[in-house]
Amino acid sequence: MGIAICVFCASSSRVDPAHVELAAQAGAELARRGHSLVSGGAQVSCMGAVARAAREGGARTVGVIPQALVSVEISDEASDELVVTPDMRSRKGEMDRRSDAFLVLPGGIGTLEELFEIWTARVLGMHDKPLVVLDPTGVYDPLRELMTGLVEQGLARAKIFDAIGWTASVPEAFDLLERPRPPLEPTAEDYAEAKP
Repeated sequence: MGIAICVFCASSSRVDPAHVELAAQAGAELARRGHSLVSGGAQVSCMGAVARAAREGGARTVGVIPQALVSVEISDEASDELVVTPDMRSRKGEMDRRSDAFLVLPGGIGTLEELFEIWTARVLGMHDKPLVVLDPTGVYDPLRELMTGLVEQGLARAKIFDAIGWTASVPEAFDLLERPRPPLEPTAEDYAEAKP
């Protein structure tokens, strides 16, 4: 039986076409493996590409979009279920609630916000859902370097990397998403690090 996979990705119309193609490949692979999609509910750019490819492959798609972005991102009315939320916070909460695993594709500041929220919660033991970054072109290489630097400087613990998978391969990304991850045991120091 398939799982519900949440895909975080770009909705910008200026995105490199290679990223749109990657999103379509991810949607097709998701459907091929019998999973369902939870997305940001837009029909444009990478977000639209992953949803269309998933539906074309027979997958059920759920789009979650805040009211303020319905006209900006152009809501994906073809979704099997389209959920309109009052704001971004409730959007992320709804996507989290409906998902069994998270796949991060290249994206901008909104994608990074989603990635960090899910990643932090995983590190703190608030969920044990798989989290995978699919990055064949190295968009997130500077982020990995930044996080490695934070660990080296004692600002983060090395186990942050136990909470996330990184790959350049679409099939490997889904292999990682389908693999149960052991829960992380947070410490008092972990909680202290997560405070602003």
